[in-house]
Amino acid sequence: MLHSCDRISCMSQKSCAFCTIEDIKKREIAGNDLAWAFLTNIPITEGHALISPRRCVAKLSELTVEEKVAVFDFAEKVMGSLKKVYGAEGFNCAWNQEKLAGQSVPHFHLHIVPRKEGDTGLIGLDPRNFLYRTEEREVVDEATLRKVSERVREGL
Repeated sequence: MLHSCDRISCMSQKSCAFCTIEDIKKREIAGNDLAWAFLTNIPITEGHALISPRRCVAKLSELTVEEKVAVFDFAEKVMGSLKKVYGAEGFNCAWNQEKLAGQSVPHFHLHIVPRKEGDTGLIGLDPRNFLYRTEEREVVDEATLRKVSERVREGL
């Protein structure tokens, strides 16, 4: 099944590559009425896939419950396939939300990056380097962490 986004939503997202570029639609791995999986053209490792709702929305909060289930269901399926096909031993799974955080396509998409021992991905842009730069971060004391936890809970 080829991608067919909700044209009403997409009209407000004129710059949405996922809804307008035919080459992207041709990279579809799997899909249903709510979500689809396809390969990125700038992979960190071979098999780097994106999972996206069919409906053109930019943020996780704009997805319906059903769309969220469909997106994460495809994530599990794609990871299973990448284990079989590429021998992936782990995955980086992430999305960028808002331009400031690096979202370049205004259509929600979850990155699934297969990882195995010895892969290099893109040096310097490797999500593991971004998330786990232990040499550049100080350990925060437990009392401070509890205060932050309380503040976050209050926001819920």
